Amino acid sequence: MSRRLPGSGIDETRPLPVQMLAFFLPIFVGTVFQQLYNTVDAIIVGKFVSKTALAAVGGSTGTLINLVVGFFVGLAGGATVIIAQGYGARDAKTVSTAVHTGIALALTGGAVLTLLGEVMAGQALTWMGTPTDVYGMARTYLRVYFLGMIPNLVYNIGAGILRAIGDSRRPLQFLAVACGVNIVLDLLLVVWLDLRVVGVAIATVISQTVSAFLVLRCLIRTDAVYRLEPKKIRFNLPMLGRIVRIGIPAGLQSSMYAISNVLIQASVNSFGTDTMAAWTAYAKLDSLYWNSSGAFGTTVATFAGQSYGAGNYGKMKRIVRHGFVMNTVCAVFMSLCMVFGSRYLLLLFLDDPVTISMGVTMCIRIASCYVLFIPIELFSAVCRSAGDTLRPTILTASGICVFRIIWIFTVLKRWHVAELLYLCYPISWGITSILFFVYYFKGNWLHREANRESLPK
Repeated sequence: MSRRLPGSGIDETRPLPVQMLAFFLPIFVGTVFQQLYNTVDAIIVGKFVSKTALAAVGGSTGTLINLVVGFFVGLAGGATVIIAQGYGARDAKTVSTAVHTGIALALTGGAVLTLLGEVMAGQALTWMGTPTDVYGMARTYLRVYFLGMIPNLVYNIGAGILRAIGDSRRPLQFLAVACGVNIVLDLLLVVWLDLRVVGVAIATVISQTVSAFLVLRCLIRTDAVYRLEPKKIRFNLPMLGRIVRIGIPAGLQSSMYAISNVLIQASVNSFGTDTMAAWTAYAKLDSLYWNSSGAFGTTVATFAGQSYGAGNYGKMKRIVRHGFVMNTVCAVFMSLCMVFGSRYLLLLFLDDPVTISMGVTMCIRIASCYVLFIPIELFSAVCRSAGDTLRPTILTASGICVFRIIWIFTVLKRWHVAELLYLCYPISWGITSILFFVYYFKGNWLHREANRESLPK
């Protein structure tokens, strides 16, 4: 008979790589469904409205959304780490307190983001140098999109809770339903009612609300230790302190990524609407790799976090080794697909030969180097699972974010050539991966965190 942790989807009788792969696949497919929110939006407006509308629902708007949402999701991700550790240690009180504090953080953060989006959308687009022919539609899209920030964060935190205890299947099911709703509403509101970018944004908000409702219903109805009781949703200050200590570096790392991407997007904008449209289409294809990479990172963080909570440090190292093998196979496969199939894949979004040619160049220059990012994703995930988030954040911020900012203001400013902009991606990945190799094997991070946790509270 299979042996499972109570309430989880992990079958401990199977070999570890099989357990990890079974956990990874629903997360990957789920993130693909989540990405389909914006991908379907891009396909619909690119085919049925215009390439200007395509630039409006991607490009600058997507970068700004990632900037603000990424920080709060990273911050609340501290709750996910604590839940995984507490679940591995069979500490029901810690799990319950982290669940209710995490949901409180999602509700509060969503309200703050809604307000910021309504007030700052236009100014932020102006700061990014958004072309005038794109600005109006992009501003409208952002203001409607940010009305859905509370359900957006509630779903992300709720799904993180389920994954922390080893359940990656139900978040996938919820996203599949929400994605279906999004596709139907896109066709109804954009193609039939001709609401253009407003219709796309409304469809996304409604879909996110559906996914949030489903995950909340799941958490409320369960009898397991992670049960959500609405009357208990509040900030527990000691737990909030633990979440912030772990989550703030992750949130800052996400923000640093987004800030560097804001500058990159501003540089893309400087090359004109065609380049913006090509970049938006490329980014939708590129997101498939980042979905898989993030899913491997979540898998490693979840398994390693439960092992850390149980005091099984040797298993954490095996988890990283298996993650490396699987992630490498996936990265190589996706690089080959992007490099050799890019022209056909870009036809999903674009009809113009000039923008398609631009997108092909982006795929060749960037997507061929995905393997360089693997150490960053997996080493930072295992460190995060033990509560070590500050130093990996510093490494990532220095090797990727700061490097790209310097590149933009030196190399790209001296030679205003689009291909030099693309080149900063693989170079920054390579530099940061070297830093992570040194830190993982020489940084003494595991013993330091284990000793810190053993001190009296």
